Amino acid sequence: MNAPLSPRITRSAAILAVALILAVASPAAFAQAKTAAKKGSPAAAPAKAAPAPASAAGAGPKQPEWIQRSNANSQLLLGVFGKLAPEEAGQMGVPGLDTEILDLKPGYEQRADEMSQAARATLAQRLDAEKDPEVREDLEILIDRADLGHEQHMLEHKLTLPFFDVALTEFQGLRALLDEQVPAERRSAALVRLRKYAGVEPGYTPFAELAEARTRERLPEKQLVGPSREEVERALSQSDTYVKGIAQLFDKYKIDGYQQPLEQLQKQLAAYDAFVRAEVIPRARTNFQLPPELYAMALKQFGNDMAVPELTSRASVAFEEIQNQMQAMAPRLAQEKGWNLTDYRDVLKELKKKQLAGDAILPFYEKRIAEIEDIIRREKIVTLPQRKMLIRLASEAEAATIPAPNMQAPRLIGNTGEMGTFVLPLQIPNQTGEKKLAFDDFTFEAASWTLTAHEGRPGHDLQFASIVEKGVSLARALFAFNSVNVEGWGLYAETELQPYEPLEGQFIALQIRMMRAARAFLDPGLQAGTVTKDEAMRVLQDEVGLSEAMATQEVQRYTFLAPGQAPSYFVGYSRLLQIRQRAEMTLGKRFDRMRFTDFVLAQGMLPPRLLEKAVTEEFIPSQQAQAAGNRREDRAGGKGGAASASARPRLRRLRVAVSEPRESRGPRGSRACARRRLNGPPPAATTRAGVPSNRATRPA
Repeated sequence: MNAPLSPRITRSAAILAVALILAVASPAAFAQAKTAAKKGSPAAAPAKAAPAPASAAGAGPKQPEWIQRSNANSQLLLGVFGKLAPEEAGQMGVPGLDTEILDLKPGYEQRADEMSQAARATLAQRLDAEKDPEVREDLEILIDRADLGHEQHMLEHKLTLPFFDVALTEFQGLRALLDEQVPAERRSAALVRLRKYAGVEPGYTPFAELAEARTRERLPEKQLVGPSREEVERALSQSDTYVKGIAQLFDKYKIDGYQQPLEQLQKQLAAYDAFVRAEVIPRARTNFQLPPELYAMALKQFGNDMAVPELTSRASVAFEEIQNQMQAMAPRLAQEKGWNLTDYRDVLKELKKKQLAGDAILPFYEKRIAEIEDIIRREKIVTLPQRKMLIRLASEAEAATIPAPNMQAPRLIGNTGEMGTFVLPLQIPNQTGEKKLAFDDFTFEAASWTLTAHEGRPGHDLQFASIVEKGVSLARALFAFNSVNVEGWGLYAETELQPYEPLEGQFIALQIRMMRAARAFLDPGLQAGTVTKDEAMRVLQDEVGLSEAMATQEVQRYTFLAPGQAPSYFVGYSRLLQIRQRAEMTLGKRFDRMRFTDFVLAQGMLPPRLLEKAVTEEFIPSQQAQAAGNRREDRAGGKGGAASASARPRLRRLRVAVSEPRESRGPRGSRACARRRLNGPPPAATTRAGVPSNRATRPA
């Protein structure tokens, strides 16, 4: 799930709300923490959902008493979230918010802080009185989330000039209602929301005017750091794309009466854009780097718990190790394909030539999903739901919001059958006068294995399906949500499937994993000033093998779309491998992969610390007890000892990304490798004279 990737709405607007629930409902990227992305028009390729089992917090079988009590506690923060960011809260499933819009009226920051702190105080009182360990743990999750939101808000207010991407905010607010999985009777509320944005609804001021006023209030504070100039210019360049996308959505769902308020909205956006050009751009910083305190907060809010030196050191070593594996595999794959090639970059280029186009893309991916599900069942990787997975192409406006493949999450509260959807963008909308950038990174056949495993099954699709269909507390489904918890599972899912893929699929799985390692040292390097944008582009294009479009969106992610989010894949994956390794070492031959993966999914979005606790205190003892019971039954029945090895699922050791840093690796040591990645390769005679080249590959 390449999410949460959507540009920040503001540095202070819904900061508290978004920090409370880190982009659960935003289009994935991450950045979105992560919902979705794609190609076509907003009306393209609708995804229809069959009825699904009951939601974690919705209708269905009565939940355990402790979950009901925990959910009552979560309502305190959900109430705050609904008041601060009703568009996102409504998309998640909080009822009664379909016509409400983001509060930017005077004093909004003070109101937000007062509401969140009042809720936090009540939660602390309930924690003091609570005896049930499960409810206590959930209360701690809620309090931690409230504290993180407050800390982020105070830091943003202290250091940064507010900047609002108004067109994006309005598009996302309307897109949340104008969707195939939203009941038809709810979609008409989008017209009321549009009228409120435009200020034509009685009692409402145009949203763009409020945004301008909030920025003007703080313009005299010269010490405040302005937004990145590149971020502002990108927002300005895409304003018309979002307006066009709004009109297409209303036309698609045949909702009349939008033309007049949209016309007013377009004029207001033009005036707001003029204000931004005149007043904000002069304050925008040409240096994309965040103040160190803000970058540290970004890493924290996305769940990254590794110290930056450890993170970059581990990632550099993992990068080189994966690269070596790719180079070793490249000649075998080339021989299999009948190509006279030995370098992995050349093999990658040949694989990319087999591109899918137009109407062939979706049927191909649907076929690939079925093949992957057969593998999952045969190899007993994880328990699959009975329903089909959804996939579609993105509109141009959606691709502007999240320019990378991602999983559009279903609503997690009161779900009545909505499902996650795997969304594919095919191009990044261009700035005025620029060429459109086309992706070739996920539309070639070999890439479909890994992308489907990550965004679909056994990745994010099963992650969200487990929450909706099996039922977990709101604290674990929503408030424990961050990129490390979510993306760590997605990358883990890729590696679980990799050994059973054809050689070309395994090759691309390594490339995409290498990209995740690159993210973990490029993102901090760019923010620290030890890596330039040109160097990052060179590594991503020349070493990892990404298209210009993909490399561009990656660098934008590291510099202004979502600094601090990209390392979360590597961190989450590393932590999950450590947890699994501990379980395997403790249980030995009694370790059951399917039971482990099912258990992990059943925990919701727990961070690594709490997941490790659950595995140690619940999963391992339950497996040990079951094994002891089986031995007693075997002795009573005269059957002898343990089950045969053939009866157990085939297991695989996962090694990459948990290596400890090495000071020296000889002529291909990590330090030399890092210099080579950033400075370019040495002369051809020394890189290709009988020694496999060691430049980087591409993870997705």
